[in-house]
Amino acid sequence: MSQMALPLGWPADERQEDFIVGESNARAVKHLEHWGTWPVMATLLVGPRKSGRSLLGRLFARKSGGRLIDDADRRPEEELFHAWNAAQESHRPLLIVADEAPPAWKVRLPDLRTRLSATPVIGLGDPDDELAAGLIEKLLLQRNLQVPPGLVPWLVPRIERTHIGIIQAVDALDEAALARHVRLSIKLARDTFGAKQEDLF
Repeated sequence: MSQMALPLGWPADERQEDFIVGESNARAVKHLEHWGTWPVMATLLVGPRKSGRSLLGRLFARKSGGRLIDDADRRPEEELFHAWNAAQESHRPLLIVADEAPPAWKVRLPDLRTRLSATPVIGLGDPDDELAAGLIEKLLLQRNLQVPPGLVPWLVPRIERTHIGIIQAVDALDEAALARHVRLSIKLARDTFGAKQEDLF
């Protein structure tokens, strides 16, 4: 899978920081692209760790001139409250990144809770087939591993379909190739993930 260009001409710093767009994150990307139409100058971006949410936030903040608050559920509530108000006054967007949105994330400050309840929420889901394939290929190439034809399609249905699961699978393949002093292959992947897992598919 080739890496898709981000909307708005968003820059990709370096190859390891490229953000691949797929079905599971396209809605979030589109929402950020049209920040000028937000009902309030703030949005909550939620999703699992390693999903690219922080990278997407940094790219957005750089392009829009807005502010990013990452791991917001671990930040002082007064900071979030003042940042939300400042975004409305300056008309510069605020992107708040967290694992989950309230009420899963407990907010004690009533005024902040009211503001967050009026804030749009967008999410990054688990990778679809196309995105999973793109992530696997990108991570393997980052490790300077030559990706043989057929390996990525073989892997996609056989590994945990989460961002962390994909990273763990690539790490396991990398370690196996180093330990055996061999190149990547479907045989190596089959040996690495075991016959029991193979029998499930």
